[in-house]
Amino acid sequence: MSVHSIEEIRHSFSRSTDSNEIFDAFQSALLQNLRDIELYRGLFWNNALSPDELRLFGEKLSGVFPEISFEVFLWLGRVFEVTHSTHDNYELALHYFQRAALVQPDRPEPYVQAAHCYDADLNIPPLSVLVEFLRVGIDHVDDPSPLYHQLADLHELAGDQEQSDHYRRKANERTAPEGNPTEPA
Repeated sequence: MSVHSIEEIRHSFSRSTDSNEIFDAFQSALLQNLRDIELYRGLFWNNALSPDELRLFGEKLSGVFPEISFEVFLWLGRVFEVTHSTHDNYELALHYFQRAALVQPDRPEPYVQAAHCYDADLNIPPLSVLVEFLRVGIDHVDDPSPLYHQLADLHELAGDQEQSDHYRRKANERTAPEGNPTEPA
C-alpha cells in the first residue's frame, strides 16, 4: 500500500466518491499515526459514505486512537444529527452522543447536543430517553446549568410546565451570583 500525503488524504476524505480510495486514504492515515481530528472531519462529512461506513471508520479510529475518541464520537453524533435528520433517524446521533459521554462524562457537550436532536412532532429520539440521559449527566458535569436549561426546554416542548419550571429554577440557582438570590424569600 502506498503512503498518501496529508493533502491527498484530506482530498480523498472530503471529495472522493470511491469507497476503495477513501479506505486506502484512511489506512494510510492510520499507518502514519495521524491523530488530528480536523483531518477526519472531512471523512465524516463525506456524503458518499453510508451510515454503516461512517460508523466503521469512526469505530476503527477511536479504537486505534482512544485519546481522540471523545471528539470522534461527538463529531459522529453531530454528523448523524444533521445528515440523517431528514430520515427521522436520530438514533445514531443519540448513540454517538452517549458514547462521547461515556468517554468524558464531565463534559456537557454530548448531553446538550443530544437534547438538540429532539423532534417534538415525532417524539424522536424518545423524550424519556433524552431526559434520562441529561439527568445522568447532571451528576457528572462540573456545571449542570446548561443541562438544566435543556431539561426545562424538553419538558416545555412535551407540555409539562411544572417540570419545565422546576429545571429553570435549578438552572437559575446555579447561575445566580452569590449573595444575589434570583427569587425573593
